[in-house]
Amino acid sequence: MKEKINSILREYWGYKSFRPLQEDIIMSVLSGHDTLALLPTGGGKSITFQVPALAKEGICIVVTPLIALMKDQVENLKKRQIKAYAIHSGLNKHEIDIALNNCVYDDVKFLYVSPERLATDIFRLRVQKMNVNLLAIDEAHCISQWGYDFRPPYLQIAEIRKLIPNVPVIAVTATATEKVAQDISAKLEFKNDNKFQQSFYRENLIYNAILEENKEERLKHLLDEFEGTAVVYVRSRRRTREVAQYLSGQGIKASFYHAGLDPAERDKRQKLWLSNKNRVMVATNAFGMGIDKPDVRLVVHLDIPDSTEAYFQEAGRGGRDGKISHAWLLWNSANIEDSRKMLDVSYPPVELIKKVYSALGNYFKLVVGSGEMSTHEFELAAFCQFYSLPVLETHHALRILEKEGYISVSEAILNPSRIKFLMSKSDLYRFQIENPKLDPFVQLLIRSYSGIFTDFIKIDEFTLARRMKADKEIVIKGLKALERMDVLSYSPSGNVPRITFLSPRLDEKDIILSEEHYFQRKEMAVERLEAMLNYVQSTSKCRSQLLLEYFGEKKSRRCGKCDVCEKRTEIDLSEYHFNSVIKIIKPLLQKEKMDIRELMTHISNMDSERAMKAIRWLLDNGKIISNKDNKLEWNQ
Repeated sequence: MKEKINSILREYWGYKSFRPLQEDIIMSVLSGHDTLALLPTGGGKSITFQVPALAKEGICIVVTPLIALMKDQVENLKKRQIKAYAIHSGLNKHEIDIALNNCVYDDVKFLYVSPERLATDIFRLRVQKMNVNLLAIDEAHCISQWGYDFRPPYLQIAEIRKLIPNVPVIAVTATATEKVAQDISAKLEFKNDNKFQQSFYRENLIYNAILEENKEERLKHLLDEFEGTAVVYVRSRRRTREVAQYLSGQGIKASFYHAGLDPAERDKRQKLWLSNKNRVMVATNAFGMGIDKPDVRLVVHLDIPDSTEAYFQEAGRGGRDGKISHAWLLWNSANIEDSRKMLDVSYPPVELIKKVYSALGNYFKLVVGSGEMSTHEFELAAFCQFYSLPVLETHHALRILEKEGYISVSEAILNPSRIKFLMSKSDLYRFQIENPKLDPFVQLLIRSYSGIFTDFIKIDEFTLARRMKADKEIVIKGLKALERMDVLSYSPSGNVPRITFLSPRLDEKDIILSEEHYFQRKEMAVERLEAMLNYVQSTSKCRSQLLLEYFGEKKSRRCGKCDVCEKRTEIDLSEYHFNSVIKIIKPLLQKEKMDIRELMTHISNMDSERAMKAIRWLLDNGKIISNKDNKLEWNQ
């Protein structure tokens, strides 16, 4: 079997060998074991379920939350001549039906599905007819309420397991603490704990967190110092534009990216950056997921992320080719306060959350008890304006409703127009004879696109209009007419976010928002933010060590390259001797204040010069403070 999976790796991916742990994970899956794989960002997670799926008869079902990521994976598989489909809220009923039928009756190898689709009757009925060889859970941390990105539809996965018994599960993620890892195994009902964890240590990625008031100027200096492609993360859409304009004014090719841009424009800017025609992408956290650009040399955060998980994932987009890269976080005291305020805003009052839910039902004209699994195009700004709702608080109210399992919110995606003939060729021929005015248009469609009778095919109304020497609106009118006559199914292009009601619409008084869940989630969010702020403000511990300890790696060594390690190196003191000083003086100064002479009596068994170097460094970096009486105390 090892020879077979290596052959698959060479044939489809062109790699000569697996990365560390990949082969072990694949062999575990092929042995039928439920498997949890914790691999860092860029660690090749998708190969751990794609290779074993190709090595066995049948189809692999992949659950993943992001439509854009799902579409990218499917397109990449198709480029390798591997049959794959995706089912998500951007498809109509005909498209979903066709995709599921093909997965039952055709030699499809991968079905990517968004988690909210797992609960639908049509999926549950069809999945039992499929020859499923593997169930893969991407972004598996989404199943855990302790994770930073909990999504209730992921809890449906355990129910799906009952419909396909004896099918092994592989769960993969790049951001899971030990608590989250245990919760993933429990929620997915693993028969045995079976975890493969690669160290999250990135030897080639150098972390720095610097107190900086003039961030734009420092950013310019960083881009001058480090060559190559860069990503700059900021919190707001407005700031993406401002920073990109500043860099462009400095002669640096930069663009900006956020979820509010038209999907076609986002796609265009992404391609310019991927092809190195733009050096810098200034973006919100909407940018990066699923973008595998190996040669990013610099990742800069000008605002503080909400969690260590988010920062680790975003910073980890640097240096995926294994070459030296840098992750810089520039912060100031105002950012600390702003982060705490933003967290409060992200948990709006329960009354507002209920009001937003009720307004959604009215906005989409859903009567109470209807609308289950209905999907609707949604523009936040228009919705808020219509009901005079605050935009930021409403955005967070929607996210809380999502975490409570009432709705699912999907990002705007570039969905081209698609058609498929519903009639057989013989029936269509009769239709053309009976409708001679429509015959030329039908013939044009058949000549222009192959595969149109068996699958939904992407079309371009502009191209058809040019061939007809007519306006685009005439083409759209013709397609809609054929759809009304049940000749074909037509899905016009769409590029706005969508909201799916995961259950029938409830009356406002019946909306249950558990106070326990609400305050528990807020408390966990506060803990994650405080851990991030501790990372930012720390001046005495290696940046890499702090990150690794957060994810449970307690015995890591100093990287020797980050801003903290560089300062430590300047005092010419080994890690052993430095830690020996701290081990003695920290409990002493936490217990009582001492002057330097008193303190030195307790470390007389150590070279006094070494001890003084360590104490001076701790004073310079604020870990020890001196009061007006020259008494020293440990700064918590």
